[in-house]
Amino acid sequence: MSITPSTLTRAAAVAAALSGLIYIAIQFIHPADEVASLSTQTWVIVHSLSFGMAVLGMIGLTGIYLRQVRQFGLLGLIGYALFALFFILQSAFVFAEAFIVPLVAADAPQFAEDFVGLFGRHPAVTDLGPLTALPLVGAGIYVVGAILFGAAVLRARVLSRGAGILLIVAAAVTPLAGALLPHTLERMAAIPMGLALIWLGISLWSTQGTNPAPTPAGDPRLDRTRTN
Repeated sequence: MSITPSTLTRAAAVAAALSGLIYIAIQFIHPADEVASLSTQTWVIVHSLSFGMAVLGMIGLTGIYLRQVRQFGLLGLIGYALFALFFILQSAFVFAEAFIVPLVAADAPQFAEDFVGLFGRHPAVTDLGPLTALPLVGAGIYVVGAILFGAAVLRARVLSRGAGILLIVAAAVTPLAGALLPHTLERMAAIPMGLALIWLGISLWSTQGTNPAPTPAGDPRLDRTRTN
């Protein structure tokens, strides 16, 4: 099979949709963030899926960005960089949750509980150093990155505007859910984000082979294109 830009774009579309699907599914089977969960098979499965979701999300996001890179501009670049950074941080964290923390749980149960409880609103007893800032930093780049990326999708007019709107709404709902709901219900805020990723993946697949809207008249980028 020959590898072409069209093939890679379709692969990115599938990756985005799968990422969104996994993001939704794991919210319903995620075990409690406590030491007792570390020895269960469910813990390993869920966090392995979370790792896969983050990697697939990064691939899908990159394909979505490259599909409309000329229309995205600086706003889209910043949104992509922040949102992509969230997936990178998440992949590293859930990998540690799945395969590293269970190995030290027997010898350092308090550290293990504090580590896996970072995003579960459990106050840490041990000194986790810079890791204590991870929930706040992660939430910030997740919300701001997704909002900027969604706004860039709306401006670009290449992929579905509905998907861009849903992405913005999903990101905006997240801090509200964190402030108003217990952690077990807060997880449900991931559902609209998962749906947005699925929608973006479907839109990316369906628009493959079509030409993106031209850069607005008067834009110097268009002038340079015409003179080349």
